[in-house]
Amino acid sequence: MTREAKPQDLFIDPIRVVNVGLETFAHELESLEVAVIHVDWRPPAGGDPQIADLLSKLGS
Repeated sequence: MTREAKPQDLFIDPIRVVNVGLETFAHELESLEVAVIHVDWRPPAGGDPQIADLLSKLGS
């Protein structure tokens, strides 16, 4: 028989975070001794949908 999970069960193991984008958020977590992996991600073409569309056609 399985028991129902409770909210406090989320914090039995240490918290581990994957941070995407805002590097300052990753630094803040590190200062709190939270294990964090930072992914330096930015939208393709700086977020410009027209340029992103043109770039996507280069690989075709």
